[in-house]
Amino acid sequence: IHLEQSGGGLVQAGGSLTLSCASSDHSFNTYHIGWFRQRPGKEHEDHEFVASITASGSSPNYGDAVKGRTAISRDFAKNTVSLQMSSLRPEDTAVYYCAASNYCAGAYRRDYRSWGQGTQVTVSS
Repeated sequence: IHLEQSGGGLVQAGGSLTLSCASSDHSFNTYHIGWFRQRPGKEHEDHEFVASITASGSSPNYGDAVKGRTAISRDFAKNTVSLQMSSLRPEDTAVYYCAASNYCAGAYRRDYRSWGQGTQVTVSS
C-alpha cells in the first residue's frame, strides 16, 4: 500500500506539531499503522518506535521517549492517521516515518511492510 506523509517542519522547543499519514487506497483502514523516527547521528541504529494504532483505531501504543506528549488517532472517513506531538524537545528532531502492517500494530520495524517517504521534524532550542 502506498503511504503519503504530510506535516513536519521547524518548531521551537515546547511547541506542537501534527504529522499525517494517508492513502488513497481504500484498504488503508484495514491496516495497523505505526510511526517511527530516525534521529541524526543514530543512522546505525534501528528506527525508534514512536507510536502505533490498530486497524480498528483502538489500543494506541507509545514509545517511552514520547509517552505523555504524543497522541495517535485515525480518521476513517479521510483514510488518515495523525500523530500529534506536543512539548517538543530538541531531541525529538528526526525524520519521522509512518508504516503499515496487516499483521500487528507492533513496535518493531520488522512488523511493517509498507513505509511512507519520511518527513523531517526539527525542534530548535
